Amino acid sequence: MDLKGMTLPELEEFLARWGKERYRARQLFRWIYRKHAEDFTAMTDLSKELRGILAGSCRVSGFPAERVETSADGTEKYLFRLEDGEAVESVLIPDEARRTLCISSQVGCPLLCGFCATGADGFRRNMTSAEIVQQACFAEKRLAGRGERLSNVVFMGMGEPLLNVPEVSRTIGILLSQFGFGISSKRVTVSTAGVVPEMRTLAHAVPVSFAVSINAARDDLRSRLMPINRKYPLKEVVAAMRRIPLQTGRKVTAEYVLLAGVNDSLEDALALARLFRGARIKVN
Repeated sequence: MDLKGMTLPELEEFLARWGKERYRARQLFRWIYRKHAEDFTAMTDLSKELRGILAGSCRVSGFPAERVETSADGTEKYLFRLEDGEAVESVLIPDEARRTLCISSQVGCPLLCGFCATGADGFRRNMTSAEIVQQACFAEKRLAGRGERLSNVVFMGMGEPLLNVPEVSRTIGILLSQFGFGISSKRVTVSTAGVVPEMRTLAHAVPVSFAVSINAARDDLRSRLMPINRKYPLKEVVAAMRRIPLQTGRKVTAEYVLLAGVNDSLEDALALARLFRGARIKVN
């Protein structure tokens, strides 16, 4: 049984089967997500009996980056090799006081957006919560060695997070937990191509920020750039964006990749302004 990827309530329920107190789950949670321990013998505030039980029937998975590339501005790109041999990437972006990690949620992507390299490689499978959160564990441990902490997480790497909601939701719970990473909800962002039903579900389940890939203000053009628009057209996507519950001062982000000669005309800009008129939406 892999304990990495479990939320705190799941870990409490798991330990309760052995008659262990709830506070033991909090201790274990901190070891896994604050101290990034993968060896039960290192978890010295757990009883010897509990450590023995865990060592005999459980594990805390983990994998280092197979390759780290650092650019001139300090951005770090990580290539992770998963246990089945598949590879995913994440990117750590330093910006003044912020340290933002862009993480993957799927191996490949099924959406086939015309401007995205990930979709061109095809879709293999959803990632588990253990695999998703390990990207953050690796980055946080690396930052700790420099006296820094992970401040922001964006689900904007490989894959469509809203096509893997159970595992993404579990990961978000770990990131937000005060016994886990303790990251503020306003500093966790889910980026989506506009999977409307799951936008509604997740937006009301967890208080994170949302960024929606728009890239065109006309259905014909957006369908050409993003085939998912044929299933969830702009009218439905924008309506879902407008219904996302927002805390004071927060907005939904509309992501717009400028493509020369495709979606960068004055007419495109005016159509985009009309699309979001009166909404708490910012275009990036």
